[in-house]
Amino acid sequence: MLKGNWTWTILGLIALVIRYFAVKFPEKTEEIYSRSFFPGIRNLIDKTISQLPFATVYIFVFSVFMVIGLFTYQFIQKDGWKERLGFSIRSLINGMGFLIFFFLFLWGFNYQRIPIFQQIGMKPIPLNQDQLLGEMELTRNIVNHLRYNIEEDTIAIEQIMPYPELEKLVRANMRENLYLLGLNFTGEPRTKQFYPAGFMRKMGILGIYFPFTGESYIDPTLHPLEKPFTIAHEMAHSYGVTDEGEANFIAWVICSNSDDPLLQYSGQLRLLRYQMNDLYRMSKELYGEFYKTIPKGIRNDLLSIQKANEQIKPINLEISRKSNDLFLRTQGVKAGINSYQQLPMLAFAWRNSLNE
Repeated sequence: MLKGNWTWTILGLIALVIRYFAVKFPEKTEEIYSRSFFPGIRNLIDKTISQLPFATVYIFVFSVFMVIGLFTYQFIQKDGWKERLGFSIRSLINGMGFLIFFFLFLWGFNYQRIPIFQQIGMKPIPLNQDQLLGEMELTRNIVNHLRYNIEEDTIAIEQIMPYPELEKLVRANMRENLYLLGLNFTGEPRTKQFYPAGFMRKMGILGIYFPFTGESYIDPTLHPLEKPFTIAHEMAHSYGVTDEGEANFIAWVICSNSDDPLLQYSGQLRLLRYQMNDLYRMSKELYGEFYKTIPKGIRNDLLSIQKANEQIKPINLEISRKSNDLFLRTQGVKAGINSYQQLPMLAFAWRNSLNE
């Protein structure tokens, strides 16, 4: 009943065995996979399918439907329930092996690499209330200064450059500023908009890196001021950064060191929002007092982002969060979705390292 070709099952199991040893030896994983094998994959994808003018995930989805159609046809051709059951089991396990094999070899082994903040010698620690307030005042002042380079009025900024130009700008800044982190990333990764607009946000996703196509995607309905930072975040994933907190950190460093005021403002504004979230959890009273000190133009931008986020709500945010948290933890990210919240302490550690 279970006779037949088990190639993808075997390859999937081999990939899992390699992953077991990759977890045990992160230095070798960094050397052999993340710094040698993966850059080759990155450059190959960037020079081939990523050149297409549309999100290549559509090709993947089309292929999935083709495979389902082929399975259905072959299933019908089988005689007897035993033969059909055996074919179904073999096809399902082979399919899982296929996905596991390509997920790990195309990107997933990066989860077992040496953490980026460890590679650059950073030792982030949680901020106490006084440290956080000091950081927030600094960020607020930087954001206030940057905003005047974009919009002198206090009206909310809701229009920026066309998306193709923005993506090219962020990608160029990734290339120019990655040296600040001492990282040897190579490639020209793409971050494309995924349609239908609003679909990703209904699934509880703002952006995503898809290993099977080597591209990252963001939802077109994101607020304009969120797009530069989110593109940089997803491009960090494209370079093999798996931890969400580290991707946030790299995006912030890239944006804040750009010569373009829009990228700087987007990066610093995202940091301020994370800092405000932390302060709100510590003390609602201090949060209210700090909010009053934020200039009107920045407050209008924050309200505009909030309104945009409320316009499209996830179908089930709790399921989305728990599934994402489970996925991250199974890949070795101990903080799970809480890794997103690490940016304030990573930024604090980075700023201190620059002053040493």
